[in-house]
Amino acid sequence: MKTTITWDGNLAFGGLSPSGHEIKMDAGQETGGVNSGPRPTELLLHAVAGCTGIDIVLILKKMRLEPVNFQMDVEGTRADEHPKRFTDLHIHYAFEGELPEEKVAHAIQLSKNKYCSVSHSLNANLSVSYSINGKQGNKGL
Repeated sequence: MKTTITWDGNLAFGGLSPSGHEIKMDAGQETGGVNSGPRPTELLLHAVAGCTGIDIVLILKKMRLEPVNFQMDVEGTRADEHPKRFTDLHIHYAFEGELPEEKVAHAIQLSKNKYCSVSHSLNANLSVSYSINGKQGNKGL
């Protein structure tokens, strides 16, 4: 996999992803950017959620299960000192539909522990929780 990111002036950068999608990034006004795109760190949180979400949907489909709705809330804690990396990430998975808790918990565990290449590429502690139809999950992850 290879990509090229081009400086667009000031603190903005952009490019095409290897799959042909345009990506723009910028810094906030507080650091000298003009807020013309998301911060790279924001994209990182989206990348973790997208990666694990794809894993989980694929695993559930193999189990012949499909959520009616599926949402992830991702919270990242960053170090105070440079490079201000993410030290901890927490993902809460919220599902709706007729989904057996054991199978949902198993799908989350497989993504967290085996399949999600993005989270495994980070040097951060990852914790997860989940709910099904608004009820907090009980299976330990």
